[in-house]
Amino acid sequence: MKTEHYKLVARISYFLLLSLIPIWHLWLSPPALNLSPWLIFSIWFIPLLFPLKGIIQGNPYTFAWCGFLALLYMMHAIVVIYTAYLNGTNIELSLAVCELLFASFFLMGNIYFAKYRGQELGLSIRKKKEK
Repeated sequence: MKTEHYKLVARISYFLLLSLIPIWHLWLSPPALNLSPWLIFSIWFIPLLFPLKGIIQGNPYTFAWCGFLALLYMMHAIVVIYTAYLNGTNIELSLAVCELLFASFFLMGNIYFAKYRGQELGLSIRKKKEK
């Protein structure tokens, strides 16, 4: 039961993060620099497409390595929160807080789903032999 719960948490937060990126970078707050919004969108959207097949199939290995991907989005959110707080842009701040929440739940769901599914499958990290 725990396994399915954490898989659901990871999937929902993954798809929320996947939908937040185009809404953020193409519609609500396109980049202020002289860069194409499609370039910025691609930089943040394409990495999320790599684990799509494994997440849909429920592959625990995919969920396990997606934790590293979630950390990238958490770091991005924290930097944007800090700069938006200093510059006083409310829309960037609220979008970054959403990204941080989605990435945090994605990370938590990934970790615990991989852990419990690994236990169900009888997989474990081997302990050192005592001498």
